[in-house]
Amino acid sequence: MKGYSGDQIRNVVLLGHGGSGKTTVVEAALAKTGAVTRMGKVEDGNTVSDYEKTEIEKGYSIAATVVPVEYNKTKINFIDAPGFFDFAGEVAGAARAAEAAVIVVDASAGVQVGTEKAWEVCKKLSLPRLFLINKTDKENVDLAQVTAGLKEKFGTSVASLDDKDELMEAVAGTDEALLDKYLEDGELPEADFVKGLAAGIATGDVALIFKSSATGQEGIVEFLDAILKYVPAPTEHAPFPAVDGSGTGIEVAQSVDGPLAAFVFKTVSDPQSGKISFVKVISGKISKGIEAYNPTTEKPEKLGAISFMRGKAPVEAPEVVAGDICAIAKLQFTHTGDTLCDKAHVVKFPPVDMPEPTLVTAIVPKAKGEEEKIGNGLTRLRDEDPSFSVEHNAETGQILLHGQGEIQIGIITTKLRDRFKVEVDQIDPKVPYRETIRGTADVQGKHKKQSGGAGQYGDVHIKFSPSAEEFEFSEELFGGSVPKQYVPAVEKGLKESMVKGPLSGSKVVNIKAVLYDGSYHDVDSNEMAFKVAASLAFKKGMEEAKPILLEPVQHIEILVPDEYMGDVMGDMNKRRGKILGMEPQAGGGQKLVAEAPLAEMFKYAINLRSMTQAHGAFTMRFERYEEVPAQISQKVVADYKASQGTD
Repeated sequence: MKGYSGDQIRNVVLLGHGGSGKTTVVEAALAKTGAVTRMGKVEDGNTVSDYEKTEIEKGYSIAATVVPVEYNKTKINFIDAPGFFDFAGEVAGAARAAEAAVIVVDASAGVQVGTEKAWEVCKKLSLPRLFLINKTDKENVDLAQVTAGLKEKFGTSVASLDDKDELMEAVAGTDEALLDKYLEDGELPEADFVKGLAAGIATGDVALIFKSSATGQEGIVEFLDAILKYVPAPTEHAPFPAVDGSGTGIEVAQSVDGPLAAFVFKTVSDPQSGKISFVKVISGKISKGIEAYNPTTEKPEKLGAISFMRGKAPVEAPEVVAGDICAIAKLQFTHTGDTLCDKAHVVKFPPVDMPEPTLVTAIVPKAKGEEEKIGNGLTRLRDEDPSFSVEHNAETGQILLHGQGEIQIGIITTKLRDRFKVEVDQIDPKVPYRETIRGTADVQGKHKKQSGGAGQYGDVHIKFSPSAEEFEFSEELFGGSVPKQYVPAVEKGLKESMVKGPLSGSKVVNIKAVLYDGSYHDVDSNEMAFKVAASLAFKKGMEEAKPILLEPVQHIEILVPDEYMGDVMGDMNKRRGKILGMEPQAGGGQKLVAEAPLAEMFKYAINLRSMTQAHGAFTMRFERYEEVPAQISQKVVADYKASQGTD
């Protein structure tokens, strides 16, 4: 594949609801331009875009794939993005590498949730956008109805080339001077119309509609022509916001004449080829062997093999100029969202705006002792997909996966099995309960052991009471009842005991302990004896000071369309939640602000998606600990005792 200059390139991300035919559109474009001799099919597992084993097995796209198509002396870099909502991180990265988006719509389904989400991605990034109504060959398709649905949902900016009057109205609405001319004359001069249409598309104020039946390759040539005609070239893109080496805001023009500045929008961890970084060159040019600087990690990277990727097939690229997309093999210190630049001209672009994970599950290895393999595998997979996170919860001892949904988490566990040869089971996360006391206690802890040889003797009297701090310790000793050298051992014994409380084996917090008396033995006393004595006192003190169980409470913000508000509010009440307020949103719908126990929220992402037909979204953060209601506390304590084999 030859190199292309920035004005001969179009970078287009394909967005849309899952199953709308994005991958098939790419296949049809490859077939029409002669890049492949036979068009692949998703159901046959032989498409250029969906080449991963898991994608072939599942029959849908999991990762964004770059597929260049050469047409009329222009290279169109199609970035085929997944349609399933669980892979929103892939969409976010892919959209950052494009100058425009094509939102693919299933003609038999019309506007779907994925169509709306694709539009929101474009609005957020100010991406020019076209609509491609695909699968027009299906039975009972009403193209007029689909077009009307798009206009109704997204406004008068959506227009078809078949309806000149509506299109002219949409173009006129993008500029005040054009609107005045249109209102005065009832139409626009051709030169103004063409210029206004190009400007309207570039700003996202006009979204043209095209049609295709990708399986039959119908409408594909017209679609490719439209991309060349209406999609801005990289050289026409507005300067990119960034910061320089001192953190000062700057703008970087997309030009081959500037110093190197490139953005890593995707990473693949290939078992055979190793790590591959997908890069959009913003300024300058790159070639094999040069040294680039990563301002995020503050490390230099010597660039190895550089290639243009068509799906999984690499084509060597001697040089890649501003505006183009390429893949770089085996970068050591660089991750998705990082910048590569000239060290003498430090530039740092904003990272990819990844969605917050909302679904949590715990994983355990099926075979003992494979925790390290899990950790290594997840680290490699996070290079590929930063939209999930891993937590090793010290309080519960579990490995927690935080992801976008069940499908994504299922794919992660499948990749662990296939790539890293470690199988895991998913289990429910444990709630990181905590324990404290409501009352006071005055107890003795005495440890005495004499069974031949050196004995052990430690004796402490400790008062326990609630505290606003996590742990308070002091001593009010008199007369040398406990020698000063053993006081630190008493404090240490208490701290170690607080790791595991008597009710649920959870961490103990908000305790005040005052050591005020005790006794010792000249020969048998030592630090260990006083540590044991302190632990005995702690156990007695917790039992007598009215221990209670605490649970984490989350602050939740839920974006909900108006028609689902009743269901969402009713469901939140069932989760022991409290509605704190509602805020109308500029784009319609409400933001519901609530609090609810973490124990009720682990699978909320699944339930909210079901309740709102995938229109709802939420974020959640820890707020505070609160006392667990008595009935639930009794069950938690009973379950813990049963697991320990005690009554």
